[in-house]
Amino acid sequence: MKKEKKTLFQRFLDFVEWLGNKLPHPITLFALLSLLVLILSAALQPLGISKEHPGAEGEIVEINNLLSSEGLVYIFGSMTDNFIGFAPLGVVLVTMLGIGVAEQTGLISALLRGFVLSVPTRFITTGLVFAGVMSSLATNAGYVVLPPLGALIFIAVGRHPLAGLAAAFAGVSAGFSANLLLSGTDVLLSELTIDAAASISPSYAETMNVAMNWFFIAASVFLLTAVGTWVTERIIVPRLGKYTGENAEEDSTGTSDVASLDSLNATEKKGLVWSGIWLVVGLGLTSLLILPPNAPLRGTDGNYMDQIVQSPFMDSLVPIIAILFLIPGLAYGIITKSIKSDKDVANQMGDTMASMGMFIVLAFTAGQFVAFFNETNMGTVLGIYGAEFLQSINLTGIPLILLFVLIAAFINMFIGSASAKWAMMAPIFVPIMMQLGYSPELTQMAYRVADSATNIITPLLAYFAVIIAFAQKYDKKMGIGTLISVMLPYSMFFLISWTIMLIVWMLLGIPLGPGSPIEFTG
Repeated sequence: MKKEKKTLFQRFLDFVEWLGNKLPHPITLFALLSLLVLILSAALQPLGISKEHPGAEGEIVEINNLLSSEGLVYIFGSMTDNFIGFAPLGVVLVTMLGIGVAEQTGLISALLRGFVLSVPTRFITTGLVFAGVMSSLATNAGYVVLPPLGALIFIAVGRHPLAGLAAAFAGVSAGFSANLLLSGTDVLLSELTIDAAASISPSYAETMNVAMNWFFIAASVFLLTAVGTWVTERIIVPRLGKYTGENAEEDSTGTSDVASLDSLNATEKKGLVWSGIWLVVGLGLTSLLILPPNAPLRGTDGNYMDQIVQSPFMDSLVPIIAILFLIPGLAYGIITKSIKSDKDVANQMGDTMASMGMFIVLAFTAGQFVAFFNETNMGTVLGIYGAEFLQSINLTGIPLILLFVLIAAFINMFIGSASAKWAMMAPIFVPIMMQLGYSPELTQMAYRVADSATNIITPLLAYFAVIIAFAQKYDKKMGIGTLISVMLPYSMFFLISWTIMLIVWMLLGIPLGPGSPIEFTG
């Protein structure tokens, strides 16, 4: 049998997969980058490279040699503090305590299933994409719950199951950085952005908050839902055609799948009602801490809005988010009997922290890299030189943002972790953009657009293999190239439309979030 010749695009995807697999694990990558920073500091310091600090007139910034005697003392003396002080470590773990309980009690799964199943058939695609986008609240839960559920729903209504799987996967992964509410992603990335901004303007960094992209990401939900629906109905469904089940697994005729698509039972519904009641109670109590005059979490300076934006409330968002997930999770677990005692809660929290083991190890090596990089002053010097270079070639405004989006999207093809990439990119690009008059908040949002939109076409995404396994239930021939070819239209249209939206937002000068402008004025 003659072997079918691969297309140029398929060969390109094979190359991307091969090249991506050659990269070391992110933990190893950060360790190597830390070593590289030490070597570069020793090589560059004797050259006498220095620049005047843009945020402090008359202050000269020089590169510090971390392989000198003083540098070695710093390395070994700060290693523990670099780990503990790594910005995302504490905030992510605290947030996950609450989210983990809500996820392991079954609350998140029930919410997603209940929402999708309650949507009328003509709006089922829109409901799937919307639920996928919103699932980022539960970090990775959406990857496991929604794509197979999307396939089940589509085959139940007589449509191609892979179209339903693709619509859900697009919302979950390509729309990961959009949400009506703040999620762990906001917390994770903002801490890195604030640290990077502090290298140029510590005073400005103190005014930043984890909700810096909230207005934009909330508006993005509606854009991505509309675009995802359009791509599914106009491109994916016609391309896949009628589902015949010829290449399906033996148990995938559709009967068992439809039968398993049950509505929420009475206990689950009762659990959702009570979790909703306790969520309202939690939100009410939270509002009492900030809205009334002289409330303990409300600021004291400026007008009403300033007192909310620049307030202890914004500094307390991490534990508040954790609590607002924890309380409904407890209520749901008690009603559904997934929580029978405090031991169950403790075990669920313990299991959640156990699942964060890889992140904790990553935080150690990433923490060293970030700390070493900052200590050498290379980020500040590079930022000044980079801004001068971009200014010299007159690359500013929209072309600059477009170039940055393309760079971030390209890097995402090879490094799957959003936090890992941003930990490397933020210390370099945030100072450069600030020097050119663009806020750290805008730089972070541009990064999030690029990072999310290309998640679904990189085999290096942690859940890529899981999605292929789901898809192979309906098409045993489904492979990496096939899945990428199905998801590529989503990636292209998400990236284009989302970037256009960001540019329009910039031109209109609308704040990206509370107290988060487009421009940086120093």
